[in-house]
Amino acid sequence: MEEKEQKRNGNRFYQKLLFQLFMYFALVICMFAILLSVIYMKLYEKSTINTFRDDLAKKAERIAQNVSVYAREKDRTGFSAYFAATKSVFDQKETDIYIVSNMNSAFALDEGYTNCDSERLMGDELPKAMVKILKLAFEGNVASSSGYDSLYYRQSVRVAVPIKDSGGNVSGAIMIVSVPQDQMILYSGQRYIVISSIAALIISFIVSIFLAGKFSRPISKMRKIALRLAEGDYEAKTDIHHGGEIGELASSIDILSDKLKENEEVRNNMEQMRRDFFANVSHELRTPITVMRGYSEMLVDGVVTKEEKKLQYYQRMLNECKSMERLVGDLLTLSKMQNPDFEIEKEPVNLVQVFNDIIRGIHVVAAKKNIALTLQYSDECIMMLGDYDRLRQMFLIILDNAIKFSNEDSVIKIDIEVHNNIAVKITDQGIGIAAEELPFIFEKFYKSRLRQNAQGSGLGLVIAKQIAIKHDGRIEVESELGKGTTFQFIFDKTSVEVL
Repeated sequence: MEEKEQKRNGNRFYQKLLFQLFMYFALVICMFAILLSVIYMKLYEKSTINTFRDDLAKKAERIAQNVSVYAREKDRTGFSAYFAATKSVFDQKETDIYIVSNMNSAFALDEGYTNCDSERLMGDELPKAMVKILKLAFEGNVASSSGYDSLYYRQSVRVAVPIKDSGGNVSGAIMIVSVPQDQMILYSGQRYIVISSIAALIISFIVSIFLAGKFSRPISKMRKIALRLAEGDYEAKTDIHHGGEIGELASSIDILSDKLKENEEVRNNMEQMRRDFFANVSHELRTPITVMRGYSEMLVDGVVTKEEKKLQYYQRMLNECKSMERLVGDLLTLSKMQNPDFEIEKEPVNLVQVFNDIIRGIHVVAAKKNIALTLQYSDECIMMLGDYDRLRQMFLIILDNAIKFSNEDSVIKIDIEVHNNIAVKITDQGIGIAAEELPFIFEKFYKSRLRQNAQGSGLGLVIAKQIAIKHDGRIEVESELGKGTTFQFIFDKTSVEVL
């Protein structure tokens, strides 16, 4: 039920990474586009109004100069003709012109050269913005303003310039108000900016979808691969070759896939080894138990009555007990050696002394087959760090096998050499090991089918290998059928300071 809920939630579009990335891109682009559009429109509006205002100011200054000339020459006829022509031109552009007398000045412009009642106009008839720039003009300044006009009920631009007489006194002012055509140009420009911004937004959204998809597709693929890995499909790979963190994440998932595959193979091998181990142990224990049961039943049932025969049966039962004891002991030793937490106690050991000890104990067994044991070494004292008893057990396993599989009247050579490392060679003149058997001789319970190995447990070489590993060494084997076998032990050379 929970899995279905997760799948259902995963299919919701607004929860998908593609949609979320798109929304992030779109939000940023929208904010940027709106901000840029507002800033650009304000700059465009300011630039347009300033240009238009400067143009009006120049026209107003020319009119003021002409009015000043007509007033100074007292040419009302010429003024009337000039003003009529000028007003006609301005009317076509829907622009109003005001010629106002400076009533507060002793040099006020004659009302005959104005087109409005100056006293009433400066009263309550004009908006405050117009009155303000007129007062500035009466002070001899060129003034302007723009904004919503309550007189015209729209946005307007206003410019006022002073009219000066021949003495430089301000006698009046020219005020020009608004040009709706230029205002429409401003609105048209702003409209183009808005349309361009919308078009840019649409294109940006398309690009955002593409970019969001480019980012989300690898992540979606990695999610699917992760689910396949969770289901046990360790062959799954992302096959994503991408730079940056996404590529590193994909590479990490591929590495994880390889590691999981390796671990799965190891786990399967371990499981198979475990099954084989229990099967082999069961087989090895079942055979002596079956033999002992058979002998015991015969003795209990009285089938065997002769004392000599009974003693033979008792001896065989004892041999089977020893065989089981040896098998259990080998299993315990192997288990201990294979435990990664088991640490052997190392101390300085003289390998020459170890082999002298081994030869003293095993020469009796070798003598039964008239086998000679020779020991050669370069120095009387060849030291290494190790566990004396474990090293003795390891070499004894190899020598025991060498005697077991050697022919009578043969020689087993032991050579200890010291160069960059310590090498111990044990060479026999026995029957040898077949090439196809060499890869398996260190596996648990592996035994050759030769009669000489009938009593073996198949654990000796495994134990020897584990002891060598615990001493940071390795075992190499060379063998040829009919000529003999050489086991070579290689250990790191121990410095004098460590010893």
